[in-house]
Amino acid sequence: MIVAIDGPAGTGKSSTSKAVAAQLGLSYLDTGAQYRAITWWMVSNGIDIDDPSAIAAAAGKPEIASGTDPEGPTITVDGVDVAAPIRTQEVSSKVSAVSAVPEVRARITELQRSIAASAKQGIVVEGRDIGTTVLPDADLKVFLTASPEARAARRSGELKGSDVHSTREALIKRDAADSSRKTSPLAKADDAVEVDTTELTLAQVIECVVTLVEEKRAGK
Repeated sequence: MIVAIDGPAGTGKSSTSKAVAAQLGLSYLDTGAQYRAITWWMVSNGIDIDDPSAIAAAAGKPEIASGTDPEGPTITVDGVDVAAPIRTQEVSSKVSAVSAVPEVRARITELQRSIAASAKQGIVVEGRDIGTTVLPDADLKVFLTASPEARAARRSGELKGSDVHSTREALIKRDAADSSRKTSPLAKADDAVEVDTTELTLAQVIECVVTLVEEKRAGK
């Protein structure tokens, strides 16, 4: 059972995906963390983020590994735990530029497909282009949405002390960058089920997706 959960930042993708995977005994993959990890590596190694050719040339160098236990997902680069440093504002502000480089997407997409293929019990994969590009044959595709205001409030709650207005502006800017990039833009797959999480609690979103998975399993 492969479940693809896509959508922009702040819609509850990570919390929902982890909980659904844990509840249903599936593996879990946060693809955004992989893009953050390669961005962190680029920044740490002095690669010019404004030079796509420099990013492309370095795309194959870092060794990125993702642990898929939903109770404790891990992300390492060259054996180093980067779960904390990839969440910094510096990485957040640069990840769209790095993610837009086709060589980076090809490298990470290949990694994501191999992880999904090796998940014996099935997997919940969350990201921005899973249902459209990475795993177009996923058994179930879910696209989470929410108003910019709701997303900003959630994200600024996660990033303690951040300003809701500036967080909202940053989210809108990132949406525009991710939706307009030439390679694998953020988009809803034609056969995805859209779930607007604006007025829903996290528990309600999780229940909704679990129900969709169970209905899909029953119909297989």
